[in-house]
Amino acid sequence: MKSITIKGSKRESVGKKSTKALRNAGEVPCVLYGGENPLHFSAPEVSFNSLIYTPDVHTVILELEDGTKVNAVLQDIQFHPVTDAILHMDFYEFDDDQEITMEIPVHSEGVPKGVKNGGVLRFNLRRMKVRGLANKLPDYIVADVTPLKIGNKLYVTAVKSDDYNILHPDNTVICQVRTSRNIVTTDDEDEDEVDAGDVPATEVHDEGAAAASNDG
Repeated sequence: MKSITIKGSKRESVGKKSTKALRNAGEVPCVLYGGENPLHFSAPEVSFNSLIYTPDVHTVILELEDGTKVNAVLQDIQFHPVTDAILHMDFYEFDDDQEITMEIPVHSEGVPKGVKNGGVLRFNLRRMKVRGLANKLPDYIVADVTPLKIGNKLYVTAVKSDDYNILHPDNTVICQVRTSRNIVTTDDEDEDEVDAGDVPATEVHDEGAAAASNDG
C-alpha cells in the first residue's frame, strides 16, 4: 500500500485559544496515538488533500520538525458542519511488523454475463475492512465479476488472500447481478434465474452448471 508523507510540528499548547489560532492559520490540530503518550501536532490543511479527498487509501509517514518520523494510519477526522473544513484528526502509530486494519476499495473487473443479457450489476460493498501488514495490503481489491449470471452474487470469500484477513462474515455480498425490466436472453443457461441465497458463500456461483454436472 502506498504512503503519503505529512510534515508537521509538535504543539506546545493544546488549549482552545491555541487551537483556534492554528485553524485560523490554516493548520489542522492532530493527535498521534499508539506510542507511550499521545503526541499533539499540527500540519497545514492542504497537506491532507491527497489523503482525504481521494477514493484511494494510504498509510501516512508523519515527519515532525524535531526529526520524529513514524508510520501511522488515519483513525478519525472531524469536519466543520457548515464549511467542511477539517477541524481535527486522530492518527494511530504502527510498526512495520504490526498488523493494521484498513478499509480497502473494491474495483470490479470484467463484464458479467448477466449484464450482457440485460441484468444490472449492483454493489453492496464498495470498501472491504481487512487486516494485515501495511506492506502487504493492496491499494484496492479486484473483484472478477465476469462469471456472474442473472441472480448470482459475489461473496467476500471470492477475493480472499494470504496477504490479509477479511473482517466480514463469509456470507457478506460484494455485488450481485439483478434482473432489469428489459432482458434479452442470449444464453439458454441464463434462462433459469439462480436463487443466490441457496448457493455456498465460498463460491462464485453458477447453480445451473452445478445442476447440469449432477445430472451427468
